[in-house]
Amino acid sequence: MEPISAVALSLALGAGATAGQEVVSSLVKDAYSALKDLIARRYPQVSVQQLEQAPDSKSRRAVVEEDLTKAGAEQDTDLLAAAQKLAELIRQQAPAVAAAIGVDLKDVEAANLRLADIAASGTGVKLEKGKFSGDIEIRGVRAGIASSDTAKSS
Repeated sequence: MEPISAVALSLALGAGATAGQEVVSSLVKDAYSALKDLIARRYPQVSVQQLEQAPDSKSRRAVVEEDLTKAGAEQDTDLLAAAQKLAELIRQQAPAVAAAIGVDLKDVEAANLRLADIAASGTGVKLEKGKFSGDIEIRGVRAGIASSDTAKSS
């Protein structure tokens, strides 16, 4: 997954997790706040407010991705680390939130793609307009399963 896509996905997961959809730990809430604060400080032109209102919206995630890319955030290792930390905490402590979104990739160009152990209540993996020069490996996809089942499999 592209770094900025990972940041936007982490924001969407954090917004979904903290929006009352599921009781989450203070660690998840703190990590989400830290990621938002980092974006607000370093990239004030990027707003996550619309994404917070509709965390499941792919188009709102795309706007955040576009704004972060325009701001040059793809080289910000602190931002990428904060997003990764949030995603990992959600995977550990609120897996049902992550399960609803699955993996949705669009306009990806890469040497290789490896995806594994994906559980989603909706579509497991969706790829549009991918261009790869090497191997593609997708395994362990469980899609269309109940949210309670995805929580058990994580």
